[in-house]
Amino acid sequence: MTEAAGVGTLVRLGARVDRVLVPVCALGLAVLVAGSARATLALYPGPDGANRALAALGPTLDNPALLSFYGPLSGTGLGALATFKTVLLGAVLLAVLAQVVVRRHTRAEEEAGRLELVAAGRVGRTAPLVAALVLGTATVLMTAALGAAGAAVTGLEPAGSLALGAAWATAGLVWVGLTAVAAQLCTTARATTALSLGALAVAFAARAVGDAVPGASWLTWLSPLGWSEHVAPFGADRWGPLALGVVSWAVLGIMALRLQQGRDLGAGLVTPAPGPATGALRSPLQLTLRLARGPVALWGVAFVLLGLLVAGLASSVGAFVDSPETARLLAELGGSQGSLVDTFYATELGVAAAAAAALGVSLVLRAPAEEASGRAELLLAGTGARSRWLAGQVAVALAAPLLVLTLLGVAAGVVDALRTGDGTAAVARLVAAAVATVPAAWVCVGAAVLVVGAAPRAAGAAWAVLVAAVVVGTFGAALGLQDAVVALSPFGHLPHLPGGTAGVVGTLALVVVTTGLVAIGLLAGRRRDLRTG
Repeated sequence: MTEAAGVGTLVRLGARVDRVLVPVCALGLAVLVAGSARATLALYPGPDGANRALAALGPTLDNPALLSFYGPLSGTGLGALATFKTVLLGAVLLAVLAQVVVRRHTRAEEEAGRLELVAAGRVGRTAPLVAALVLGTATVLMTAALGAAGAAVTGLEPAGSLALGAAWATAGLVWVGLTAVAAQLCTTARATTALSLGALAVAFAARAVGDAVPGASWLTWLSPLGWSEHVAPFGADRWGPLALGVVSWAVLGIMALRLQQGRDLGAGLVTPAPGPATGALRSPLQLTLRLARGPVALWGVAFVLLGLLVAGLASSVGAFVDSPETARLLAELGGSQGSLVDTFYATELGVAAAAAAALGVSLVLRAPAEEASGRAELLLAGTGARSRWLAGQVAVALAAPLLVLTLLGVAAGVVDALRTGDGTAAVARLVAAAVATVPAAWVCVGAAVLVVGAAPRAAGAAWAVLVAAVVVGTFGAALGLQDAVVALSPFGHLPHLPGGTAGVVGTLALVVVTTGLVAIGLLAGRRRDLRTG
């Protein structure tokens, strides 16, 4: 039997496991591109649309804060404007998706003990890792192809659309290999995620500094996200950066295979140090809080930085005043009824609410991971009741979006107060606007609770629900979807804040829906057996 025996079987098994998550996420990213491009083309029609758009948006696109977040404009045509946000954003999201796929088929399977059972059959030692690399690579290529198709179907140039797919694939391939290496170094899926996404954060920071700080552009070449940016879709349409991504993917994949040979099954090359033998955990809730404090703290820092960035960009929104098309687009996305600055804040808070929902969903999905690893069974063998344990997981997942969005509102409010001189009124106004988006995030968390409670083996479907909700609620109007369809998404009911009405009825409806989803999920989780292995 060869080292790679059984790869085909494992690939088919993994494809079946990912049959919901990967297609929905890939289609969601394609719709993201198509919706953004379609909205831009509708706002600036005609042969002189690019010139009018550049005249209206030029000053804002040179803002250092905007450059650090989205990178520079890749060209002077309407295609570059139509995909300005989605080039880098899509690359980041595809890197995250690649990380999820590779991690779940390597370290997560190993941690749960299923990989040991698989290895007992006619499967070579390297087959599971090779299968994970194949699945991750296929996910990246499929998503990149769908992204290119999404741009092309809106009428954008085929060459630029292909370059957009290449930009996404550049980052995605790197994180396929990088996550495979992280899975060999770490002993848990949680640590693998932290290492892989930590590298993504460093890459984003290096690229941001390179784009925003004069004379530091060389830093973008040290970041795979910078390589994606240098593809310049609908501009130079370079393919050289994709070669860097492919080479990195190959080198990291070979490195992961070599590292796997030097460790035992279930172990990692980096042994975690035991924590201090201090403190006491008197309840399952205390344990959940202790395990969640690290990720929530990191997300909190990220949201504070996002709040500072959004408030910094608000100072340059005045450049949009002479562009009624852009004002209409912001109003469509943000739904604000106040000033143009209020509309901008409402739009960005909607994006932040979707990110906060992702945090809540990730915390809920820790519960089935704890069950599969056997740790929940050991915990509940004591005095802890299953309903209390699962309720504690849900409580933390619901509190986390509220916390991080409040921090965002405070950070943005402080900067806005310094800009306008409104003092505490500015802080209170933006904190209220940020907190008002929390119920929309809670509905997605409630949907995840329902999935975990009723069908923990299909926990990945919670991510598919989140992606569908964000795409429909945020881009439904731009895609021409009927109001009844948009209303199915909680993000289609975001309040018109700041500057407009709070939408009390809609907010209460979201809270009621969340309560119902959580109650049904907790009841279902209490009535079923623990999922082990």
